[in-house]
Amino acid sequence: MSTTTLPPPDWTPRHNPWLIALAIILPTFMEVLDTTIVTVALNHIAGSLSATSEEATWVLTSYLISNAVILPASGWLSSMFGRKRFLMSCVAIFTISSFFCGFAPSLPILIVARVVQGAGGGALQPLSQAILLESFPPRKRGMAMAAFGLGVVIAPILGPTLGGWITDNYTWPWVFYINIPTGMVALFFIQRFIEDPPYIRAARPTSIDSIGFGLMALWLGTLQIVLDKGQQEDWFHSEWITILFCTSMAAMLIFITWELWYAEHPIVDLRVLRNRNFAVGTLLVGTVGIVLYATGSLQPMFLQSMLGYSAFDTGLCFSPRGLASLMTMPIVGALVGRIDARRLVMAGFLLFSIGSFQLQNLNLEISMSSVILPNMLQGCGLACMFVPISVVAMSQLEQHAIGNASGIYNLSRNLGGSIGISLITTFFIRNTQVQQAQLVAHMTPYDPAYAMKLSRTTQMMETYVGHAQAPQN
Repeated sequence: MSTTTLPPPDWTPRHNPWLIALAIILPTFMEVLDTTIVTVALNHIAGSLSATSEEATWVLTSYLISNAVILPASGWLSSMFGRKRFLMSCVAIFTISSFFCGFAPSLPILIVARVVQGAGGGALQPLSQAILLESFPPRKRGMAMAAFGLGVVIAPILGPTLGGWITDNYTWPWVFYINIPTGMVALFFIQRFIEDPPYIRAARPTSIDSIGFGLMALWLGTLQIVLDKGQQEDWFHSEWITILFCTSMAAMLIFITWELWYAEHPIVDLRVLRNRNFAVGTLLVGTVGIVLYATGSLQPMFLQSMLGYSAFDTGLCFSPRGLASLMTMPIVGALVGRIDARRLVMAGFLLFSIGSFQLQNLNLEISMSSVILPNMLQGCGLACMFVPISVVAMSQLEQHAIGNASGIYNLSRNLGGSIGISLITTFFIRNTQVQQAQLVAHMTPYDPAYAMKLSRTTQMMETYVGHAQAPQN
């Protein structure tokens, strides 16, 4: 990855870039938080709406599907309708649908509201990143991406903590209702400080790439269902999972062909991937998404089911991870441009690997510090990875291409998160089945180790309850 940057842009916003950053960090944080805050409330939602736990998972899946479809098309949609108008519309849709999610009297209505909510929130990440990169001069983009990282890295870490606290102390609809005041404040700031650059108005497409949008929706929608339901349906041993996977791959190939050679105004300009920095950065941020979501998905389950931690105590174990990222990101943002970005990224992966390696020693006798310290290392590593990758990936792109590129970039990170959760869940369940089979195979009176352990346990219990006596007639 080269660290060469473009000269300062000709257009600069009228308002202070940090006021612009404040205006867009709020909706970004709100949207990313909603991808994880609902996870700890699923059992409460299922019980309240008379649904099974399996049916309740569609509350998550429906949001992710509509979110993934809108993500890469955000650049085209902002050119079509105007970036400020489109951004305010997305925040308004997300906020209003949050109210209907909390007010939903049945699971089907909740799922429909989540689809609308995901569609409204899908464009918030790429739009926010594009606006930040355009508002700050190249030499200050490291700090801009550090601010952006507060939403996309820390929010999914804090989501389960906040969701657990709200669910334990109030009711599950408040998981959605908290978006309403945040959305209203965000709309005020966007109206006050955000403006459209001139090239957004000049680049308005004259036609709608309906074929490209349909192919993209089919590709990403079916892929998300496969990743979310694959393990539950035993992957390719399920006929409908196999059909959906083949459909997704075919739609992806046709979509790429259509966008590159046939679409007059492609909804996603894939030619931006010809830039080496952007292509490598997109691949790396997908990897960051895999490790971020994969390592964070099993630890809450272990702490709550095996150690008996409450949702709030589990959140306390993960809060230092977000706190470490919060403290490290401004430092890394200031170092970008002074230190080779490749060294920062390598240091980030190294710190994250050390933290992950320490987590391999988790057992039923650990203390809370055994989880906190590795998570702090991972938090520092995430900051070192995310900020320089974001800056360098966009460093050689022309200003008018940043909006389209941000959609592809954020889609890569989100898909990486879905893949990471799917892989780690599959490995966990399959390994659990293997361990269970091995345990059952040895739990027989004919196994010497088992017979000896059973005898010792029986003798120990007899000292407390006495010898068993035959019942008297």
